[in-house]
Amino acid sequence: MKPKIIGIAGGSASGKSTIVKQLSEQLGDNVLVIKQDAYYHPFSDLSLDERKQLNYDHPDAFDFEAMLRDMAALKRGESIDMPIYDYVLYTRREETAHLEPSPIILIEGLLTFWYEPLRELMDLKLFVDTDSDERLIRRIQRDMNKRGRSLDSIIEQYQKTVKPMHEQFILPTKKYADLIIPEGAQNERAMSIMKEHLKNLMENN
Repeated sequence: MKPKIIGIAGGSASGKSTIVKQLSEQLGDNVLVIKQDAYYHPFSDLSLDERKQLNYDHPDAFDFEAMLRDMAALKRGESIDMPIYDYVLYTRREETAHLEPSPIILIEGLLTFWYEPLRELMDLKLFVDTDSDERLIRRIQRDMNKRGRSLDSIIEQYQKTVKPMHEQFILPTKKYADLIIPEGAQNERAMSIMKEHLKNLMENN
């Protein structure tokens, strides 16, 4: 079975990960999840303080060429060694994750649709469209609880880079989506349609 690649894009804290979790639970061993964050450039030549000041919501923060090589390999049925990103140190870890291809590959990230060659590998593209106030609240909760960041740093980053980058780079990629899911996984009707489509994709491949 040739792997099918499903791209899931949307703004920060829009609910992409929750959708991926629900789809993964349905598909079980038939799914492999790839987070675009793994392909941030390591910026290892910079100090920690310098890395903290970088704009991680800009396309230049990502190594799209490396991601394209790995996703193309998975689609060919080959294994990869994927980078692992450390959100506390703002760089990649020394170790990598060895991954084998699966029938369904979910690629999730802010700018999953930004790079055209990567976009062309995808068999289905979903955009999660969630209200900006709701996304900010979720981001504050996530970054304080899971990434060890202060409230002031989260709000400063949101105002300086997250919001303007969303409007400039992320939101415009919505036009490439095959399916737009308002409010993420809370949209039960859209999720039901999506799950049924993946089920049919699996059965007819």
